[in-house]
Amino acid sequence: MSRYVIKRLLLLIPIMLAVSFIVYFIIDFAPGDVVDIIAGNEMSEQHKQIMREEMGLNDPLPFRYLRYMAGLLRGDLGISYVTNKDVFDVYMMRLPATLQLATACTVVALLIAIPLGINAAVHQNSWIDSCSTVLGLLGISIPIFWLGLMMILVFSLNLGWFPSIGNDSPLSIVLPAVTVGVGQAALIMRTTRSSMLEVIRQDYLRTARAKGASEKAVIRKHAFKNALIPILTVIGTQYGAALGGAVVTETVFAWPGVGRLMVDSINNRDTQMVTGAIILTTMLSSVVILLIDLAYAFVDPRIKARYMKRGDNLGRK
Repeated sequence: MSRYVIKRLLLLIPIMLAVSFIVYFIIDFAPGDVVDIIAGNEMSEQHKQIMREEMGLNDPLPFRYLRYMAGLLRGDLGISYVTNKDVFDVYMMRLPATLQLATACTVVALLIAIPLGINAAVHQNSWIDSCSTVLGLLGISIPIFWLGLMMILVFSLNLGWFPSIGNDSPLSIVLPAVTVGVGQAALIMRTTRSSMLEVIRQDYLRTARAKGASEKAVIRKHAFKNALIPILTVIGTQYGAALGGAVVTETVFAWPGVGRLMVDSINNRDTQMVTGAIILTTMLSSVVILLIDLAYAFVDPRIKARYMKRGDNLGRK
């Protein structure tokens, strides 16, 4: 299994190269540059050209990209054009808030989705199943920014239960976590229901019932465990997306995370910060997906045997 992990980690190198290439070129083609943002309208065009020359922005785009990649291969993500701080240090300062939000919204999603998905499968075609399906469709359909604004309007401005912005209080995470968690719960619930329906009438469950196992034990210990593979896949994907994709939520709630950092950097045309933040987020998301793949082995012994077989084949090669 260790060989398989090393192989997957090595695959991060071409992913990083592709991501950096795409991001660097797209941002460079956007109108304006970081000098226009920093200098504003008060500085003359001559002084702006001097700043661009000092910052190396007048060099051809391929040359600037190769220079950036040379630093990246040395582990140097560069210096932010706007804050003049190391990109890696700024990213690591914002990362704990994003991890906190991603974990909280995933917990909220699981608390909603798993019970609803299991009950919808067990009571297929009943009113419970119908209500769960409707709730799932609503969760997928409702725009996150609208839901976030409604949460602020009701629970912060009108009721005053939770803070509306920032991360100054333990209660500050409640509204953004529920906002993201509702959308995640809809997809996880539908996946749980579908996966449970595939295993709930299998022969080994009938055998367990025939041996006297209670229905709750059959569902929890046998059916749910064998339905976990696709559920884990969706959970890992949703968690990885929350690490870099909760941009709208972090903006609405002024959450000091990586998503808001990338939005601010894009607005400031800070190529160094945007590229570095996206590369680090991509690496983090890839590691999360790898951990989910490895978790399959603890759920299904057949997958663990497959990993071991792959490692043996790589060793022979």
